[in-house]
Amino acid sequence: MATKRYLMTPGPTPVPPQVLAALAEPIIHHRAPEFRPVYEQCLEQLRTVARTESDVLLFGSSGTGAFESAVANLVTPGERHLVVSAGNFGERWAQMTAAYGADVDHLRYAWGEIPEPEDVGARLRESGGAKALWIVHSETSTGVVSDIEALAAVGKEAGALVVVDAVSSLGAVPCETDEWGLDAVVSGSQKALMTPPGLGLVAVSPAALAATGSSPRFYFDWERTRKAQAKLDAPFTPPISLVAGLNVALGLLLGEGLEAVFDRHVRLGRAAREGAKAMGLELFSPDDDRSAVVTAVRVPDGIDGKEIVRTLRDRFGITIAGGQGELMGKIVRIGHIGWFDVFDITTTLAALELTLAELGADVERGVAVSRALAAFEHATA
Repeated sequence: MATKRYLMTPGPTPVPPQVLAALAEPIIHHRAPEFRPVYEQCLEQLRTVARTESDVLLFGSSGTGAFESAVANLVTPGERHLVVSAGNFGERWAQMTAAYGADVDHLRYAWGEIPEPEDVGARLRESGGAKALWIVHSETSTGVVSDIEALAAVGKEAGALVVVDAVSSLGAVPCETDEWGLDAVVSGSQKALMTPPGLGLVAVSPAALAATGSSPRFYFDWERTRKAQAKLDAPFTPPISLVAGLNVALGLLLGEGLEAVFDRHVRLGRAAREGAKAMGLELFSPDDDRSAVVTAVRVPDGIDGKEIVRTLRDRFGITIAGGQGELMGKIVRIGHIGWFDVFDITTTLAALELTLAELGADVERGVAVSRALAAFEHATA
């Protein structure tokens, strides 16, 4: 019999059947009358999820493509930009801004550390400021979710635009674009938004639109996209089926209620952390309720994390993520953003327990599932 599959990575994530059904609908033309209301509703729901009154620009791309749109529109070669990194994705944004010729001031933390507003403010004062502050909300390579509200406040105080990588956080944890003064919030379809990969998006403030730089751009030009979307058009052919699917997924999130969605993710994170600790595993990601996107755990001594990932996939049909970069083989990561419930978590924990025992780890047996269920049932404050 075919193995049942569980996708437990922090992206791509499982897709609800209602979204899959929308993807299977016959293709319509992107300028046909029947597509316009779908496109309009999708853009409106994106604004609601991003907590903004500004435009949310939609691109046929990965989240990285949408992030490149921010770089291409905001960077003028030679301008100073402050990039804060504490993991793989922060490093990527430093590389990308540098590729566009920015004078990159790179505030680098050790992987797994939490960026501190005091450090960012001090760096901006010492360097004489920056056109933009580039920060990662949820660093999925480590499981750290930063305090974007506080980090953005010091950026705004220094007169910098604030650009946020919310690829894995939007729709999973609070991200108040307008209230926190965020100028560009980048995300993608394949994580908490419960849609297959292929759509990138960026919520853009009026200040960011007014501050566009001189870097060459065409497909990712914000103004070209904004003008087209204002007429319920797209400057280039959009991935029609993905837009329809994303529209359904956004409706599911809003139907559940964003506060309920955030609460569910907090409780799923709690369940994953408590289950891992019950097995005697050491957490790599912080042991607090902000860690609602991905749970990262250290691999026991003498065991290769890549072997854990391989065994879970091949024997149990469960795909989790390994470590990236300098953490490869040292940690494993369990995603819990999007279309997940507590039984997905307990299934994964049970299989992880079996896998670790088979690989020779000294794990306490039979307690992870019950501890996870008890943690999930505990209401958030």
